[in-house]
Amino acid sequence: MPLCVLPGSFGKPSLPLPAAIGFIFVFVEKADAAGGAAHFLDRDAVFLCRFPGCRMVENMDIKHFFIEMGRGEPFILLHGNGESCGYFQAQMDEFSKFYHIYAIDTRGHGKTPRGTMPFTIRQFADDLLGFMDEHRIERAHLLGFSDGGNIAMAFAIRYPDRVNRLILNGANLNADGVKRITQIPIEIEYKIAERFSAGSESARRRAEMLGLMVNEPNVAPEELAGIRAKTLVIAGTRDMIREDHTRRIAAGIPDAELRFVRGDHFIASRRPEEFNRAVLEFLRS
Repeated sequence: MPLCVLPGSFGKPSLPLPAAIGFIFVFVEKADAAGGAAHFLDRDAVFLCRFPGCRMVENMDIKHFFIEMGRGEPFILLHGNGESCGYFQAQMDEFSKFYHIYAIDTRGHGKTPRGTMPFTIRQFADDLLGFMDEHRIERAHLLGFSDGGNIAMAFAIRYPDRVNRLILNGANLNADGVKRITQIPIEIEYKIAERFSAGSESARRRAEMLGLMVNEPNVAPEELAGIRAKTLVIAGTRDMIREDHTRRIAAGIPDAELRFVRGDHFIASRRPEEFNRAVLEFLRS
């Protein structure tokens, strides 16, 4: 069985801003038509995946790492800033009972290389289009968390005919949508990393990653009207995204549904049963 080692961390930080977290996710591929099991232990543990997938696919200037499992309508999962597809370890087994799951590491995240193209939300949306074309996926359900939600939102605006149903979890139109208690330390670290980026490759990479949270995605509210997919906007009751901002996104998308789950920004990983139930109810409605 091929063995892939995948470094990762936990997305948008909460206050105080944590340093890079050294988690190790180990993906094991096993041909098993019935699907498989995923097990996650805490820090410095392994994430064992026994299902078809865990491979690289050529796409433009990069090769996407992704996990594929299940059968049915295509359903693509997009993780947040600084994370990997392993963020959805509490969703993949459940969702793959009903859908064909693709959990992707976005450009410069997890096992997918940085490449040479711009490191922006809109480029990530174009990368997703390339991924879908490569796999002959005409339309798919999209679930995006945090920056992944911003990618899904940008994709649905730019390529509306390629989206079946859309789930935006903890997305934001711009940096103003993030609560200041969370955003201020991000901006401080970004400025420090940017200052040292000319002489340090690690600082340059850190500044580039943080720049996604400081300078992106800058979606104009009126652009939301261009989303034609049936949409669920979902967030935590104590989310790092301001509640009025989340409501503004839902109000701007025609006929969007809005739902709050008790918890913080990371409801998919910390409240998986309630989160998964909300997503599946929406997809089946």
